[in-house]
Amino acid sequence: MSDILNTLAEVLEERKHAAPDSSYVASLYDKGTDHILKKLGEEAVETIIAGKGGDRDEIIYETADLWFHSLILLAHNDISPDVILDELARRFGVSGLEEKAARSK
Repeated sequence: MSDILNTLAEVLEERKHAAPDSSYVASLYDKGTDHILKKLGEEAVETIIAGKGGDRDEIIYETADLWFHSLILLAHNDISPDVILDELARRFGVSGLEEKAARSK
């Protein structure tokens, strides 16, 4: 599963050096953090609406957009998807209530 994430991460990293008019991702980087966050927020809302609608294909499509734009945010901040996967692995087997309580300390 992480192969596609790592492949996408490599492409997103390459797009940092591309001309903004040559790539959608490069144009997002060029517009900066606020624009990336706005786009991520839009994708989150679209995913929520798809979830509410219950159409499986729409949920898959919108979630893919959400994950893709999340990867753009990570790349913009020089964070590898592996770091997120490591964090998820660290949390595995830990009660969500315990994990949340530990963060508030």
